[in-house]
Amino acid sequence: MKRILTLVVLLSTTLSAGAQGWFRQPTPNDTLQSVRVLPEGKVLFQIYAPKARKVSVTGDLPWDKPVVFQEAPNGVWKGVCEGLSDGCFRYTFIVDGTRVQDPKAPLSAEQASVFTKGPGYIKVVPHGAVAQRYYWSETLGEMRRMHVWTPAGYEKGKDKLPVLYLIHGGGDNDASWPGVGAAGWILDNLLAEGKMVPMIVVMPNGTIQTPDMMGEVPLFGEDMVRSIIPFVEANYRVKADQAHRAMAGLSMGGMETIETAFKHPQLFSYVWVLSSSFSPGRQKEYVDDIRLQEIAPALNKNFKALYFTQGGPADIAYRNCQEALGYLKEAGVRYQYLENAQEGHSWATWRADLQFLAPTLFR
Repeated sequence: MKRILTLVVLLSTTLSAGAQGWFRQPTPNDTLQSVRVLPEGKVLFQIYAPKARKVSVTGDLPWDKPVVFQEAPNGVWKGVCEGLSDGCFRYTFIVDGTRVQDPKAPLSAEQASVFTKGPGYIKVVPHGAVAQRYYWSETLGEMRRMHVWTPAGYEKGKDKLPVLYLIHGGGDNDASWPGVGAAGWILDNLLAEGKMVPMIVVMPNGTIQTPDMMGEVPLFGEDMVRSIIPFVEANYRVKADQAHRAMAGLSMGGMETIETAFKHPQLFSYVWVLSSSFSPGRQKEYVDDIRLQEIAPALNKNFKALYFTQGGPADIAYRNCQEALGYLKEAGVRYQYLENAQEGHSWATWRADLQFLAPTLFR
């Protein structure tokens, strides 16, 4: 009995002495909502940084209306953004010159947080699943990640489905399409509205660290053929034939799409090149390297639909794309051209592309 009593006394003493270490002083950050859409449509940004000297925010925000932050007495910096339409937007705080990802944000892409303004994408419909999957890249000799969207009810189904391989742009990663690209929401809505054939959408990581940024293009093309497609077809119920494969990519991902699909036209029936072209600055060399004139008949035979899209003249890829279209015409390659005249080289353009083009697949 004495031993038991002694033990209880010792434990009580220890708990009392350490209790102060278990609790911390509450701060405004505990209940802070870092992004709030205000009733009048403006967006309020907030970050708790009591020792900061200067705070700003960057991302998919209007350049002509910079957000001005002011510090409140409790250490919370606040800034209001105006002029945003509805959609998804990336943002990153800059605190005393250092980029700081919002620690309270649930979604992120390209090392930036994401918020959604307006009800446009998030609707009360059956939702599919977006999964992170890891695979071994034979090309790179390393473990790589991809995101995979499966439609609502896929887990209980038995049918095999077609596949769209959807690639992000330069500097982004495989979290970008399901994040700022709102791909899952868009696909859920299209399927619920009966506008789209049920399919699986694979969003790989097209970013590969190479000394020359363009060096990643052939490496990714090889990885698609050697590892990504085989992994998907070994792990998902898919129709593993050309008629039921599509590939699409934006900007740098568009170059990776050209690299893969033009060199392996027998693998795909649908190809989208979004805000992109052949290799910028050396398009004639690239066209000659892939022997576009010679492979044109194979492209026309295999591609049921080849789309080139742009965000209008404001798109930074506009001139390069127009040059690429000239080479396609000269070689006799059939394609369709889609242009959004207002959104430029932006996720607003590419989300609109996905909404328009996904319903055209596998019909």
